[in-house]
Amino acid sequence: MQGLSTSLVLIALLAVAAPLATRFLDRVVKVPIVVFEIVLGIMLGPSLLGWIQPTQFVDTLAQFGLAMLFFVAGNEIDFAVIRGRPLNRASAGWVISLAAGIGSGFILGPTPAAAVIIGVALCSTALGALLPILRDAGESRTPLGIAVTALGAAGEFGPLVAISLFFSGRELGPATAVLLGFVLLTGLAIFVASRARHTLLHSQVTRTLHTSGQFAVRSIMFILTVLVVLSMVVGLDMLLGAFAAGVLWKATIARAPEQDREVIETKIDAVAFGFLVPIFFIDTGVDFDLRALTASPATLALVPLFLVLLLIIRGLPSLLAAPRKSSWADKRAIILFGATGLPIIVAVTAIGRNEGIISSGTSSSLIGAGMLSVLLFPLLALRQHQGREAGRHGPKKLRRKSKRVDVPGEVPT
Repeated sequence: MQGLSTSLVLIALLAVAAPLATRFLDRVVKVPIVVFEIVLGIMLGPSLLGWIQPTQFVDTLAQFGLAMLFFVAGNEIDFAVIRGRPLNRASAGWVISLAAGIGSGFILGPTPAAAVIIGVALCSTALGALLPILRDAGESRTPLGIAVTALGAAGEFGPLVAISLFFSGRELGPATAVLLGFVLLTGLAIFVASRARHTLLHSQVTRTLHTSGQFAVRSIMFILTVLVVLSMVVGLDMLLGAFAAGVLWKATIARAPEQDREVIETKIDAVAFGFLVPIFFIDTGVDFDLRALTASPATLALVPLFLVLLLIIRGLPSLLAAPRKSSWADKRAIILFGATGLPIIVAVTAIGRNEGIISSGTSSSLIGAGMLSVLLFPLLALRQHQGREAGRHGPKKLRRKSKRVDVPGEVPT
């Protein structure tokens, strides 16, 4: 009990320290907060200082954090914006990534099951990590932001489907039937929710928005819990239920007053990124097996190899979703954004490690590559895009300034 108490206090301390560290380094380099959370977890976990030990209670909270991360991803996707060409081409690119990833897995993995684990990890895109970055950069509604959102939707939903098909414990045929049944059931619920007016629900949400009733938050937790439990009962991955819950809630609350929706979004962010999601990333660092990663040069060399494979296997097919007439800078940005992956990598490698399909060293190498992708790729992508925007607008400003100072009849010097 004393060990659990110490671990909880230290995890809470790290959750506060991570944004402070981000702010401290913000003027030098923009580092995503999730990287600090994982690194701090590694430092205080068994791999280094040993001040925080893995516990069942913290692992359970971390699973809630992972579910909440996928709920937020499902809730923030605007399918009306990405449907059609962006989503169709992003889905086609993901299928190519999956085939290439599994092909690479057969080369790197000892068994077909290990090949699938590696392939699913390499074809993922961290939509939950990219959406806040795009939102903070003001790129959510730009053509680039729409393309990246479509890539993230395909790169998170697709791997969840693959996990549910290949690791449900059933034969492929029955697993496909169960998955289709779940998709049809949740799809029907989302369709009905999008058509209904929900007058009583919206009035109750408005009435309790600033009281202890908090009907909106309670409804969110109810929908999330029901779909997560349903997905687990039928043998699917719980994250599929969490993602569907986010989409269902978005359809349910879509006709509520805009001011209420904005307040609810703030509350969702508070519960997710202020409480549960940091625990997931810190616990990921605590569980990270640094010793297995550094046990041999060959295992350590897998980290840069997997990082390059993310760029090739996931990044290059992402170009299919590039907006029409995209510049080369924006295409490079899309490659980098598409190759950014971490949450799915953590989830699928945990399955592989727990079932003895892949080694702890391979798992740590994949997670290490995912951490580096979150650290490097979004930053480089934004620099590519913003540098192109500066180059495109800068000369115009200079020309306008030149015209204002030119005197008619004089030859410009």
